[in-house]
Amino acid sequence: MTGTAEEWTKAMTHTNQLLYLTAADVRRACEEIDPLACVREALVRHGEGRTTLPAECYLGWSPETGGEARSIAMSGLVGGEPPMVGTKLINANTANPGRGLPRASGLTVLHDVATARPVCVMDAAHVSALRTAAVSVLCALRLARPGSSAVAFVGTGAIARTHARLVAARMPEVTEIRVHDLDKERAAGFRDDLAAGFGPGGPRVVVAGDARAAVAGAGVVIPCTTTRVPYIERSWLAPGALVVNVSLDDVTEDALLAAARVYVDDWSLVVDDPHRLLGRLARAGRVGPPGAQAPPGAPPVHTLGELFTGGCPERLSDDELLVVNPFGLAIEDVVIAHRVYRVALQRGLGTPLPR
Repeated sequence: MTGTAEEWTKAMTHTNQLLYLTAADVRRACEEIDPLACVREALVRHGEGRTTLPAECYLGWSPETGGEARSIAMSGLVGGEPPMVGTKLINANTANPGRGLPRASGLTVLHDVATARPVCVMDAAHVSALRTAAVSVLCALRLARPGSSAVAFVGTGAIARTHARLVAARMPEVTEIRVHDLDKERAAGFRDDLAAGFGPGGPRVVVAGDARAAVAGAGVVIPCTTTRVPYIERSWLAPGALVVNVSLDDVTEDALLAAARVYVDDWSLVVDDPHRLLGRLARAGRVGPPGAQAPPGAPPVHTLGELFTGGCPERLSDDELLVVNPFGLAIEDVVIAHRVYRVALQRGLGTPLPR
């Protein structure tokens, strides 16, 4: 198929074909988009009340062959111009890396807003990792202590790798990336792959012997693990550190409550999630919602929508501990996937499939 993006869009909407984008197609298209601009757009529209974000559908099980498996279906509608709607299905098993497989994989489906018909199906893994990293880096650019030159990662999976590459590309002040992983070989591979990709002008990549050594003194801390047991204590964190708690519960209660402010992408999703420390504290009345007076001994909570529209404080001093606790929103995937789809139409990427 050839023609302009508008002609491709019309063809996808009014014929019995839909476009399939492989992982390679998605990565190729992502080279032409700005993921930070995409997630900022999603968060701002969400903060303005122009999105619809239903509760995710979560299915978890323990396969006899090992690991903890889960399947999550997440839908989102982004109003405005242009309107965008889609669904992400993302699956994972913690045992997959030991089988030589990615921990997570899935599909993102984009729908025509007018007809509700699916128009594009694409591999979801890279978009999911990219939007997660884009939120973290966007927050770091806004909230990190000035002069933060070291970023620490705990975990060396696809999420951490995507983060590290985006940090190197968008945060030129970062001269050192520290990493720790329980699997020493994975950590060494992470270091070697990134160092080769960065070249002589990029940040130095250092493997730390344990999580505390990775975190100590780092201006930005980004845990990317699958643990449900908090371990990053307040005493580990440098004055003025920014913690972006990408995974579930790496940060201990004392560290979370010591923050000057906590930022979330969607309060209702955080509160309803049974696995996250912040949600448990909120349900117990120990942390208040955005816009409310914080309970004694708890930090005020703000949304990222407020942060990126100037509706709440940013960093007020170099010594403040700040925590970003993103849930991860389907609308972020939808906006990036929509941009990927548009690039694919323009570049002739993907395979049209009969319905």
